[in-house]
Amino acid sequence: MNIRQWRQRLTPTSLLSRMLILLLLGIALAQGISNLFWSYRFEQTENEGLIATSKNLAMNLSSTVRFFESLPLRYRHIVLNQLRNMGGTRFFVSLNREKINIESIPPSSRKQLVVNEVNDILHQQLGHLDKIVTNFSAASTLKVLNNHTLMTDLPRSWAHYTLTMEPLNPPILVTQIELKPHEWIYLAALLPAPYMMLDEPSIPPRQLLNLVLTTSFLCIFTFVLVRRQTRPLNRLASAASQLALNLYQPPLKEEGSIELVRATRAFNTMQEKLKRYIDDREQLFRSISHDLKTPITRLRLRTELLEDEKLIATFNRDLDELEIMAKGALQTVKDTDIHENLQDIDIHALLKIICESYADNIEFQGAPMRRYRGKPLAIKRCIGNIVDNAIKYGQHLTVVIEDSEPLLRLNFIDQGPGIPTNLHKDIFSPYVRLDKTTSGNGLGLGIARNIAHAHGGEITLENLPTRGLKVILELPHIR
Repeated sequence: MNIRQWRQRLTPTSLLSRMLILLLLGIALAQGISNLFWSYRFEQTENEGLIATSKNLAMNLSSTVRFFESLPLRYRHIVLNQLRNMGGTRFFVSLNREKINIESIPPSSRKQLVVNEVNDILHQQLGHLDKIVTNFSAASTLKVLNNHTLMTDLPRSWAHYTLTMEPLNPPILVTQIELKPHEWIYLAALLPAPYMMLDEPSIPPRQLLNLVLTTSFLCIFTFVLVRRQTRPLNRLASAASQLALNLYQPPLKEEGSIELVRATRAFNTMQEKLKRYIDDREQLFRSISHDLKTPITRLRLRTELLEDEKLIATFNRDLDELEIMAKGALQTVKDTDIHENLQDIDIHALLKIICESYADNIEFQGAPMRRYRGKPLAIKRCIGNIVDNAIKYGQHLTVVIEDSEPLLRLNFIDQGPGIPTNLHKDIFSPYVRLDKTTSGNGLGLGIARNIAHAHGGEITLENLPTRGLKVILELPHIR
């Protein structure tokens, strides 16, 4: 299967599937644009909240630094020991002789936003202190007191309750400020909730649930509505496709939208007009055929009263031709009778019956995949006329059966002289005969094609490269 066939198979063909796809695309586009603006606004709001939280934290840090600056040197460690013994304070504070190298967490926009904001506030509040270093560290790699001591090495009451929140394991904000040479104040703290984890803002589950429910309800309601509206349209299409096969089917029920009601009403009106036309045509041809018999018989009797034998022969020949034409016209109407009911036909068995008398001169290739639904007697006349012509002019016939999902194709290949390409259309006209030496009235192929047309099919001719004619009968499967 090539790319084009795959594309045709994947392309939606029904009105229902196309409307659902267009609706989904419309919903996706509308929700995408809406969520884009909502996400942008949500991210702005989150960042504003994170900035405000960072400012508040930085102000507290600056207050703590000023408090320790105000303490005499000999009291600072006493205060630190008291804070550690108390446990649960907001900040972990230590006074170090060196700046500790912090192993930073991976960079992110929110991390950088907090670091910049904290640095800016601290520089504003502690303008006399130049060296301010801010960073984030993971709890497992956080160094305290010096570059060789981890937070996990300290007693749990010193820092564990302040800087950890199991099982979340949030990043820890570390700020180091040089008060004097070789005197650094070290402050570590967690960001307040809900910014503790520094997660990037995402669509909340409630918003996502709302999107899914809205899309689902719209699709369900559209599916029900479109299916309800397209059901009468499907019936109308099915009735129109079977009109040629069953003109006397019951009229369609007028329902659905006003446009569908009008279309159904117009179809029913057209069907009634076709019924009257066909009935009038059949009645006309039968009347003409019947009425012509009486004057033809009267003329034959009067011809016998003539004395000139040559004149008698001329009159009789003209009367014979007139009688043949009348019978042919009646046969054309009779053989394309559309009043026959549709049935499932075993084409292979039908071919065997038709070709039974020519069994020695016919061979078959292929087999149908399933039964064909059509008018049995009409199909039998159609195939029989083709077979009779092939045997009459080609002696030997090969019937190749090709059956697929859309249509049944029967190829009749003879070994006759063929038909000139410029006469392929004319050969289907009534009374057209290429070989005047054989019997016949030139109606066989025309009747066969009319029957094929009545079944929605076609008959085409194709000359073979060397010798012979290929007659192709295509009959679409009725769904």
